[in-house]
Amino acid sequence: MKISVFGLGIIGSVWAENLHRDGYEVRGWNRTPKRLPFFTSDIRTAAKDAEIIIIVVADPPAVQDVLDKILPVLHMGQVLIQSSTISPKATLDFARQVQKTGAAFLEAPFMGSKPAAEQRKMVFYVGGEKKVLETARPVLERLSSAILHIGPLGSASALKLAMNVNIALVMQGLSESITFARAAGISDDTYFAALKLNVSNSGVATLKEAKLRNRDFSPQFSLKHMAKDLRLALEAAGDLKLPQAQNVMRIYEEGLKRGWADEDFTVLLRLLERADMR
Repeated sequence: MKISVFGLGIIGSVWAENLHRDGYEVRGWNRTPKRLPFFTSDIRTAAKDAEIIIIVVADPPAVQDVLDKILPVLHMGQVLIQSSTISPKATLDFARQVQKTGAAFLEAPFMGSKPAAEQRKMVFYVGGEKKVLETARPVLERLSSAILHIGPLGSASALKLAMNVNIALVMQGLSESITFARAAGISDDTYFAALKLNVSNSGVATLKEAKLRNRDFSPQFSLKHMAKDLRLALEAAGDLKLPQAQNVMRIYEEGLKRGWADEDFTVLLRLLERADMR
């Protein structure tokens, strides 16, 4: 099977490498060149010859940029998997563009950062026709521990945004909680030992414990990307009241203003620390 991966960032590069290692014929494209054995600058040929195309880029404008380049060569018999985190509205718009070419469209946003990608433990939320999913399933299974069919197109994007709102709120609570404990003289060892026995313990706490302990803000999932997801969720919410998400969005905007866009979203801990600790 010929697979093309468009978007070789933190996640896309790992996916492409894993599929290449599995023996698939993989070609990867990125807006900026990458030193990878399967990298190609010829995105149209990579799209035309592929049976499965995966797009995993930053945001709706980036998805549209890829589509503008490849739509003229898409054709029947192909499946395009859109895995970027975007809005339900954008998903439906992109699906219409792709389906006009005769190619099939599947949305498959995912949960999991770089460690999960490396361990092939992504969780895919899939929207679209089940028969299209079955065509794509052998590839998605190589990258994941679970594939959940959510419903029609747009439903998976909505769920992904809902999950990221939850993660952002949990992370902010965790950051404020540990900052309060540290100010009271409680060690990180004691804090995390207690948290592990507490009903409020979470997968976020487990994943980010080492980063919080070591103030290691190298990106697993960047601040700018989580901020983008919060913004998309609030835009999609319309008149729906999400007061805490709105408050946290303002905190993310402050982090972006301070130049932390490319650091892990745990970097917002620095906004809570004393000036001499930042």
